[in-house]
Amino acid sequence: MIRALLCAVLAFAGTAMAQNWPTKPVRVIVTFSPGGSSDIVARLMAVPLQAELGQSVVVDNKPGAGGTIGALEVAHAAPDGYTLLLSNSAPISISPAMQDDPRYDPVKAFTYVSYIGSVANVFVVHPSVPAKTLPELLAWIKAQTKPVNYGSGGIGSIGHLVGETLKKQHGLKMEHIGYKGSSPMHNDLLGGTLQLAIDTLPQNVPFIKDGKLRALAVTSPLRAPMAPEVPSVVEVGEKQLVAENFLGISGPAGLPKPIVDRLHAAMKKSLADATVRQRLADLGVQSRDMTPAEFTAFVAAQVKDWYQPVKDSGAKLN
Repeated sequence: MIRALLCAVLAFAGTAMAQNWPTKPVRVIVTFSPGGSSDIVARLMAVPLQAELGQSVVVDNKPGAGGTIGALEVAHAAPDGYTLLLSNSAPISISPAMQDDPRYDPVKAFTYVSYIGSVANVFVVHPSVPAKTLPELLAWIKAQTKPVNYGSGGIGSIGHLVGETLKKQHGLKMEHIGYKGSSPMHNDLLGGTLQLAIDTLPQNVPFIKDGKLRALAVTSPLRAPMAPEVPSVVEVGEKQLVAENFLGISGPAGLPKPIVDRLHAAMKKSLADATVRQRLADLGVQSRDMTPAEFTAFVAAQVKDWYQPVKDSGAKLN
């Protein structure tokens, strides 16, 4: 009797705390270094979100190990709504399948709250590479006497997987260099010590427009509105390379429903703001509304759909 009463009191207290959430700053962990798409979107959403919640929203970058370092921290955090994840394809759909013994279940370890949108990747080369198209790039790689290095925003990123798929599909001699985000990779790419990268489109557009990098193809089914001159991989006969990075907000498993509801409502209102929507569009993020249940089902489907391609690619994350 006493135990049952104690459980009821604790449950009531937990519900009351959840309903009053948040009473202190909320931390959003980004699994890549500053400057990449996940980081840019997290910082964009933090402004309207903190206005809606009435508390500071702090972006905390935790890069490394294909995004699993940051994701693991959130998976192990208390489900109180104060530690959230800017969830994306790398630590959720891809990296766990690259590990022999994953340290978290990408579906069960998190509460999926709000889908933000998806971003295409792009094949970019330094101007010293003579290829003007993706087929020309393939021919150039095959003609090299040494393996061609290609960079991505990190081990387990969409760019990494696309590169390994291309390598296996065409029997190419390529070596992956995984950076801790796009910014450090761009230092080498713009300097010419790295000649090829497969990276999310938005942060590459300024370099493409300035002629500092050359774009060969985007990994979306259709051309991207922010770079309409760049063909899709489908157009150049490489439909197996279609791959887009999703972005969303999630928390640890067991996040109380009052917090999920409050956070989802705040995110939905923020995403409905015309300025935010335009800024996301400018960043190449194609957004659509999902309920938490729809977002959870979407993630489960993504994890299932990516599992075999990841295994077939041979990419590993130790």
